[in-house]
Amino acid sequence: MEKTALVLVAFSLALAMAMPVVHSTIGDPKEVDEWLHKIQHAKQKMTRFHFYLHDTVAGQNVSAMRVAQASITDKTPTLFGLTIMMDDPLTEGPELTSKQVGRAQGLYGLSGLNEMSVLIVMNLAFTSGEYNRSTLTILGRYGPSQTIQETPIVGGSGVFRLAHGIATSTLYSSNATNGNVVIEFNVVAIHY
Repeated sequence: MEKTALVLVAFSLALAMAMPVVHSTIGDPKEVDEWLHKIQHAKQKMTRFHFYLHDTVAGQNVSAMRVAQASITDKTPTLFGLTIMMDDPLTEGPELTSKQVGRAQGLYGLSGLNEMSVLIVMNLAFTSGEYNRSTLTILGRYGPSQTIQETPIVGGSGVFRLAHGIATSTLYSSNATNGNVVIEFNVVAIHY
């Protein structure tokens, strides 16, 4: 076997062993079919969320890091092509020590060649309460010069199957020295 194939097999086995076994009907094809049958008569609901995202790129408990960049990234004024993967905590309050409600997992990339803009692809994975194990997916553009960011919700899972909606966010605090930020989110999700 090639060395690359051996590494992939070892990684797959390690990942499988590290994953906890979860017994749940969420995502079970039979359960999804039953849900789809019921949805024909269901009415849409609106759920609102308010939380804080902690994007820590330096210091202790780093939750976002550079994973790729273009050959020209360091030569552009906008860091075009820089890609960062994140697994940021979502909390009820602005302090990192406040109750955690989920994780923001995904990536963001600097997508503007001549002006600052960020492409964000993110799952809000809820880890507590009635939305535990459900997700909302955000896909959109951040224009860092805008005070209030508005990005679309393009889907979801669990309680939020077939979700759509809007997420607005504002910079709550930032550290100019290390680049760490706290972002305040208000989310409106329409779902069944």
